[in-house]
Amino acid sequence: MIIVVDSGSSKADWRIMSERGSFSVSTMGFNPVFHSEGYIYEEASKALEGKLPHAEVQQVFFYCAGGWDLGRKSTVARALGRIFPNADIMVDHDLLGAARAACGREPGVACILGTGSNSCLYDGEEVVDNITNLGYLLGDEGSGTFLGKKLIRAYFYRELPKDLALLFDEFYPGGTQAILDRVYNNDEPSNVFLASFVPFFARHRDHIFIQKLLYGAFEEFVDRHVRKYRNHTSLPIHFIGSVAYHFQDFVRVVLEERALQPGNFIQKPIDNLAAFHQSSSLVN
Repeated sequence: MIIVVDSGSSKADWRIMSERGSFSVSTMGFNPVFHSEGYIYEEASKALEGKLPHAEVQQVFFYCAGGWDLGRKSTVARALGRIFPNADIMVDHDLLGAARAACGREPGVACILGTGSNSCLYDGEEVVDNITNLGYLLGDEGSGTFLGKKLIRAYFYRELPKDLALLFDEFYPGGTQAILDRVYNNDEPSNVFLASFVPFFARHRDHIFIQKLLYGAFEEFVDRHVRKYRNHTSLPIHFIGSVAYHFQDFVRVVLEERALQPGNFIQKPIDNLAAFHQSSSLVN
C-alpha cells in the first residue's frame, strides 16, 4: 500500500493506493513551520482513524508547505513514522510536488498560488532554482493570504468603495476589532485566517476595485518570482492551487502581457502526483 499526500497550510489531500484500488482522504493541512511533531501525529492519527490499515502501508510520499530543510522534513517524517511503523517515509517540499504534478518529466516553471505562494525552476527531474519564499509576513505575493491582507488594509484605510465596504461588513460582521483580535491575539497562525477572505474576491470579481487588487497581486508575483528564472520566456509557466485555478483569467492576462507562455492550471495536484508515483520507479 502506497500513500501520496499533498499538504498545504489549510488542507491536505491523501491518496491511498493498493492492488485493490485507490481512495482519497482529506484532512487539515500540516506545515512544520507551525506544527510540532506531536501535533502532526495527534491530528493526523485522529483524522485517519479507521480509514486504512496502518500496518500495511509500505511507502508514504508526503509533500508539504514549509518542508524546505532537513529539520522540518524530519519533524513530519517522525510523526508519520509513528502512524505508519512499517513504511518508508519520504517528506519533501510542496514545490517538488507542484513541479512533478504540473510538469511531469518536462522542464518548466512551477508556481503555487494557494494559501501561500512559491515558485521554482524544474528541469524535468529536480527543482534547480527557487526564488526565496519569505512567508506570509514578508512575502507570499499572489497568495490567498496576500489577497486577504490587501483587502483588509483597504477596508481599514477606508479605501474600499462604499458599496464594497457595505458588502464586506455583511461578509465579516464582526467588525474591525474582531479582525485585529483574530490576527494578533490568537494562538493559531494568521495566514489561514487571512486567506479565508478569498471567497469575497470570488463573489465580487466583476467589481473594478476587486479586479485591480487581483491583477496587482498576480502582477507582483510574476514580476518578483517568475521573471527571475533563467529561460523563463521559453518555458511553460504552470500553476498549482485554488487561487491560481479560480482566478486564472487574471493570471493569464499578466503572463500574456509579458509574452510568457501559460501552462497548466491545476486546482488539486493530488491526481497528477498519484499518477506520477504510480508510473515512477520510486514505487517499483
